[in-house]
Amino acid sequence: MYQIKKRGDNLSPNRFREDFAPLRKEDPVCYLDNACTTLRPDSVVEAVTSYYTETPGCGGRSPHRWGSAVTLMMAQTRQAVANFISAPREELVFTLNSTAAINQVAHGIRWQPGDVVITSDKEHNSNLVPWLQLENEGVVDLKQVSSNEDNTFDLQAFEAACALAGDNLRLVAIPFTSNLDGVTNPVTEITKIAHDFGAEVLIDSAQAIPHNKVNVKDLGCDYLSFSLHKMLGPSGVGALFAKQESMANLETMSGGGTTIISASKENLEFLPGPARLEGGSSNYAGIAGARAAVDYLTNVDFGWLSDHEIRLNQIITDGVKDLDEVTILGPPKASDRGGMTAMLIDGIDVHDLAIILDEAGSIMVRSGFHCVNHWFESKGVTGGSLRTSAYLYNTEEEARQFVDVFTEAVSALG
Repeated sequence: MYQIKKRGDNLSPNRFREDFAPLRKEDPVCYLDNACTTLRPDSVVEAVTSYYTETPGCGGRSPHRWGSAVTLMMAQTRQAVANFISAPREELVFTLNSTAAINQVAHGIRWQPGDVVITSDKEHNSNLVPWLQLENEGVVDLKQVSSNEDNTFDLQAFEAACALAGDNLRLVAIPFTSNLDGVTNPVTEITKIAHDFGAEVLIDSAQAIPHNKVNVKDLGCDYLSFSLHKMLGPSGVGALFAKQESMANLETMSGGGTTIISASKENLEFLPGPARLEGGSSNYAGIAGARAAVDYLTNVDFGWLSDHEIRLNQIITDGVKDLDEVTILGPPKASDRGGMTAMLIDGIDVHDLAIILDEAGSIMVRSGFHCVNHWFESKGVTGGSLRTSAYLYNTEEEARQFVDVFTEAVSALG
């Protein structure tokens, strides 16, 4: 893997494209579905393969050379991922994905009668369904804060909701960046307000960490979740950051092998730290790939990346905003939506449109409700939206390619 130049040098996404096998093909697709999952560089694929072909053992168990190699690899990966978000490794738990991380918090907290959980009105189902389940079971009272008209976060309404909950406010669970429209929330301010009311804060950062340098110390949050498959890593690996005191108060959702000191009818004693929450055999191959993904991203200049994504999004925004059939979700400025453009298409089935983009232009985008069904239902939108999401290997030529094929398809279907 090359060492990327620093910001200010003349960078090109083509420098990245060389590291991704799907993009080295003679006629590569135009992949603009990165908010769903990113492509993986060769180094990640090689790390996953290496586990299966070189050291296919169990970590934390067998003392032979393969087992020892996997144990060491897991420790090194935990340190690397923790460093990536400026967290102590003792506060980093490996999970299946961000959904599993959020569920560990939701079902691990020892709730008290009357406890209130506050979320936004744009939550991914991963940060909504667990709280709905608890509310339906009579465990918590869920409150949702409505967004501003342009889908940005309403801090004034949030603070009012916290004040109304008062001493019953137990947890605030908020996305760092919305997968609905790309809007980034003021999570540092949200965290401070929540803490002022005595509540803990969980940040769903699945859509933020791939695009921004995240420092949990600066954020001040108590929990933070993310998935590696959205940041060049393998599927089936996620992470939960939890402050030491918060982690210690969580009941494990995966009690079993590697989690205990003693287990008998007379005594059940769990290990301290992340091990208590990581029951059973881990996704060792995926964790090896996670290390490679984090190593890759560590060499990326996130200032350049942000500018690059906004530049591509500006091309797409300018190309579609004046079409009569199109309504862009979120703020009108591309810079307020990062690398994402989500669109309502009047009179056209977004799934049909996505298929046409793929078949006619080899352009891959997302269509549907994006796991934010409740937002669409609340707005009376029955067909969902079409979403583009750019990343470091996408080019300006691809952004213009999307605009051309999209415009032609909308004209033909409208």
